[in-house]
Amino acid sequence: MKNMERMVESQTRLIRFMAIILLSLFLTYLVRDESFGEAQIYVLFLLFFSIGLWITEAIPPFAVGIMIVGFLVFFLGQPGLEGKNIDVEKFVNTWSDSVIWLLLGGFFLAEGLKKTGLDMEVFKVVTARFGQNPKKMLLSLMLATAGISMIMSNTATTAMMIAALMPLVQTLGKDDGFSKSVLLGIPAAASIGGMGTIIGSPPNAIAVDMINRMGMIPFKIGFLNWMLFGVPVAIILVVFFWIILRRKYRIPEKVDLSVLTTTEETPEEPVRYVGEWNQKKVMWVVLGVTVLLWLTDGLHPIPMAAVSGIPIIALTMMNIIGAEDVRGLPWDTLMLVAGGLSLGLAIQETGLMDYFLDQLQDVRMPGLLLIVAFAGITVFSSNIMSNTAAAAILIPAASLFEGVNPVALALIIGLSASCALFLPVSTPPNAIAYSTGYIEQIEFRPGGIAVGLLGPILIMIWVLLLMQVLV
Repeated sequence: MKNMERMVESQTRLIRFMAIILLSLFLTYLVRDESFGEAQIYVLFLLFFSIGLWITEAIPPFAVGIMIVGFLVFFLGQPGLEGKNIDVEKFVNTWSDSVIWLLLGGFFLAEGLKKTGLDMEVFKVVTARFGQNPKKMLLSLMLATAGISMIMSNTATTAMMIAALMPLVQTLGKDDGFSKSVLLGIPAAASIGGMGTIIGSPPNAIAVDMINRMGMIPFKIGFLNWMLFGVPVAIILVVFFWIILRRKYRIPEKVDLSVLTTTEETPEEPVRYVGEWNQKKVMWVVLGVTVLLWLTDGLHPIPMAAVSGIPIIALTMMNIIGAEDVRGLPWDTLMLVAGGLSLGLAIQETGLMDYFLDQLQDVRMPGLLLIVAFAGITVFSSNIMSNTAAAAILIPAASLFEGVNPVALALIIGLSASCALFLPVSTPPNAIAYSTGYIEQIEFRPGGIAVGLLGPILIMIWVLLLMQVLV
């Protein structure tokens, strides 16, 4: 049966893949202009092809990222190519883009926190602060989850929190209001918390890369600049989601939390080189120095990408992170982001962006309506496909329209991509919570609808207001 299932799945993916090729060729034929050279036609086909693969997942999203880079190098690197002469090394160099290094530094910090057990220590501090009051504890857990997700992967944060809370959830039972609130609140807070920093969510990094390459504001968006946009929105949405959970579920006034403190924990194997205590001390220093340098970008001459080298070098040198841990990092996310950056760069380099911008000059749409439309499309598409892929498509597309600041639009799209919470498959944190078997698919919908509607509105108001002050 398993072999049959694998064969059917492989055949289904192959059929989707071939259908997307045919559809992409047809759309390219319809959309292309007589003035297009070979380079423009190749990139236009690649755009349709990538979107189709990302939506249907005929191949994994990260594989689409690799395919984009390979396609561009092969087809645009041909000698005597008709159209613009393009240096294809630019598409490969997206792997060394500052955005990639920022994300990689964040991955190393997250892995170091997990290896040293500091992530669990944060959890214990949070649960110990509020005694037996489950309502306050729920809020504190959600805020802590959001805060940790600004540095760690939201998937890893959700897995850690839910694993730590499962003994309590199992004790209270499937129908308990507090259990359901925790299993819905933790993944939502993890996704929303990713808005807070550049490394918190890949769409943030894509937005920053696009904004800084545009050069349309007198300064570059750095770590602290982004936090001014993302953190206030994240905190408000987490509190809003907490209020929804309080109203939807009957949370008791008191819960016995002793099961959380009595469960046995598997001790971490001490690191041979520095020992367990020093290991944690080193981790605190590395975390503090890295985040401090990120936050003070512009006040010192060290680029943010170079700062990311601190955790990479220090944690491996002190034997906190080993070769096996490095192999286990989410490299697929970097592949997806690099592919998205290459696709956006290709659209720009081949002149496709300029062409479509010329075509859209006669299209007059109120700026506010345009912002609302892109925010809504971002949330919708992020619910049914990777939010990274959605951002990689929509942020370059948004820059084609006049009548609104493209920097503000890129910020709004990047932040709105984290508001997709409607389905269990919308985000990996939702999928982790759903896999426990303690919540039904329909229970994601109320919070998903509320955040999907309020989130973009709040984001639009805050971004536009802050842009008036900063620019």
